[in-house]
Amino acid sequence: MSGMPLITQLIQRGYLKDTGKWLSTRGFIDIGGKILNDVMKALKTGDFGIHTTTSLGSGSLVLDTNKKYEPGDDIRLVNVPSSLLNTVQRAAKKGGQIKIPLDIDLEDLEEYETMQDVRVALVYCIDLSSTMRYSSMFGDMSRIEAAKRALWSLFLLNRKFFPSDSIYIVGFGALASKVSPQDIPYLKTFEPGSDFLHYTNYQSAFRLASKILQKDGAINMRIILITDGHPSACFIDKKEEQDKILSQRPYSHFYTANKETLDSMKQNQGMNLDIASGELVYLCYRYRQVDQYIGERTILEAKKCHRMGIDIDTIMISEEDSLLGYVNEMAKHVKGRSYYINPGIIDKVLLTDYLSNKKQTIRAHY
Repeated sequence: MSGMPLITQLIQRGYLKDTGKWLSTRGFIDIGGKILNDVMKALKTGDFGIHTTTSLGSGSLVLDTNKKYEPGDDIRLVNVPSSLLNTVQRAAKKGGQIKIPLDIDLEDLEEYETMQDVRVALVYCIDLSSTMRYSSMFGDMSRIEAAKRALWSLFLLNRKFFPSDSIYIVGFGALASKVSPQDIPYLKTFEPGSDFLHYTNYQSAFRLASKILQKDGAINMRIILITDGHPSACFIDKKEEQDKILSQRPYSHFYTANKETLDSMKQNQGMNLDIASGELVYLCYRYRQVDQYIGERTILEAKKCHRMGIDIDTIMISEEDSLLGYVNEMAKHVKGRSYYINPGIIDKVLLTDYLSNKKQTIRAHY
C-alpha cells in the first residue's frame, strides 16, 4: 500500500469516500475525535469530573468525587486506587507490615458518586453570512472554519459523554436551514451574487430553532447564536408591514428566494432552506448599526422564544466590538448572556460553555 496515493489509501481504510461529501462515518468520527482531544487537552476537564462511563444506569453520570461504599451499591462504581490507598494507610497507622495480598476492610472501600443526568436540547445557530469567510486578525483560519471546528468537536463531546442530550445545528443567512452534524465539514458561507442569502437574519435562526426544540420535547431548551455581525434582515409577515416601510423608505429592498435558488441549495449544499417560517425578507445593512425595524423585530422574536422556556445566549466572533452593543441589549430582554471572543478560541469557548451549563443544569435538579 506504500506505493498508493494517500487518498486511495484513506479510501481503502474506510476514512474517505469517492463522493462529493468525501468523509465516511468512520472518518468523520476519527478526525472529529482528534479535534476534540486537542481541545480537551487545553481545558481543565477535571473541574467538571466526567468519565466516558454512562451505561451504569439510565441517565446516570459518574463523577470524579468519592463517597464511602455501602453494601448493596453497584460494585462497578468502586474507586479501586482510592480504596487500596485507604487499606495501605490503615495498615501503616497500625504500625504493621503491609502484606500482599492486602487485607481490605469494608471501611476502606470508596465509590464514585453518581448524579442523575438531566436531558438538555440545544440548537447551535451558526451565521453563514458572507463576512464569516474572513480570517480574523488573530490567525489565518477563517471565522467559518473556526466555528466548524468547534461544532465538530462539540458534537463528538456530546456523543461521547452526554448521549442523552440532543444537539442540533442551524445554519442561517437571510434564511435558515437545519444542518446534519455529518455535514459540518462541508458548511460554506452564502456569497454575494445572484441572490441575497448572505444577509444576517437572526429571526430566521430563532424561528427554525424554536420549532426544532418544541418538537424535541425536552424541558431544558437552549439556543446558542454564533455570529460575527448584527442583524441586517428580518421577515415581513404582513403586506401592511411592507407597505409601511415603503411609505417611509421608498428605496427599501426585499427578497424572496426563488425555486431555482431553493433547489440549488438543496442539491449542491444539502440545505433545505426554511421558507415555512417566512418567505419575504426585508434587507437593510447599516454600517456599525442596526436598522430600527429589524432590531425591534429581532428582539420580539427572541422574546417569543424566551416565553416558550428557551434560553438564548449569543457568541460574537468579531473584532468589531461596536457590534456587541445590540447583542447585549437583546440579551437583557431574554435574560441571556452574550460573549465577545477571539474567533481563534471559539472551540474552547463552546466546549467550556457546554460543560459549565450542563453542570449547572444537573446541579439545579440534583
